[in-house]
Amino acid sequence: MCRLFGINAGTREIHVDYWLSDAPDSILVESHRNPDGTGVGWFGTGDTPHVDKQPRSAFTDGSFRREATSVDARTLITHIRAATAGHDTLENTHPFLIDGRVMAHNGGFGDLPAVEAQLGDYVSQVHGQTDSERYAALIAKFTADNGGDVSAGITAAAGWLADRVPLYSLNCLVAAPGHLWALRYPDQRALHIARRRVDPATGAVVAASSLATHQIEADRPTEVVVVASERIDEAADWRMVAPGELIHIGPDLSFTSTLAIDRPPAHLHLLDEPDPNVDTF
Repeated sequence: MCRLFGINAGTREIHVDYWLSDAPDSILVESHRNPDGTGVGWFGTGDTPHVDKQPRSAFTDGSFRREATSVDARTLITHIRAATAGHDTLENTHPFLIDGRVMAHNGGFGDLPAVEAQLGDYVSQVHGQTDSERYAALIAKFTADNGGDVSAGITAAAGWLADRVPLYSLNCLVAAPGHLWALRYPDQRALHIARRRVDPATGAVVAASSLATHQIEADRPTEVVVVASERIDEAADWRMVAPGELIHIGPDLSFTSTLAIDRPPAHLHLLDEPDPNVDTF
């Protein structure tokens, strides 16, 4: 069971070390339960993507906390991996960078030869053994087919997989400069969304319930939208993304919600264990 986390601060950079290493249920904490890889992908003030990942747990990586404190980002995705396909290698570690966008996946699906056949020339973008990297390439291909519309690309890729291959979850995050997309499908793995406000006078990050849960640095009042497979704090305003729902958060932090997939998977692989992401607190 992997862990997804994403944040969008729109046009403003913020320090992200709290979420990576200091939160009650941070990436560092979760890496004890997901030991097969840790990765961070982000965009700063420019349009250049940055990816830093290692095929090992954050808690065994002596440089992780130092790297966490050095990242300033306006859009960021992190992933910690519990391997279900492919060895513990750098090529198999999330997130994946294709066509200038960063993508990470929590779930699994089969029939990878069929996916590779559908990818066409985009199969050359795949370097590892995971279903997730093929999912990232499929999203990139369908995005290109739809004139660069990422929402349409995610919808088409997830719909294609839902209709053709055995799967248990297609939950994913995709990031571009100032943009974050989140899909939950079907309903076997959790994905939550919340909004936070950073108060530069105190450093507090305030939830809608006015519960100050932690502190980070910002030079002016900044709102952020957070998406996570596990709620990282005990605030009451986390909302579970609905099955089949695709959310897009833009640079102004407004978000659109669409029902991207309105049908069950044709070949659903039922999980025989509960989702631990639902009841983190």
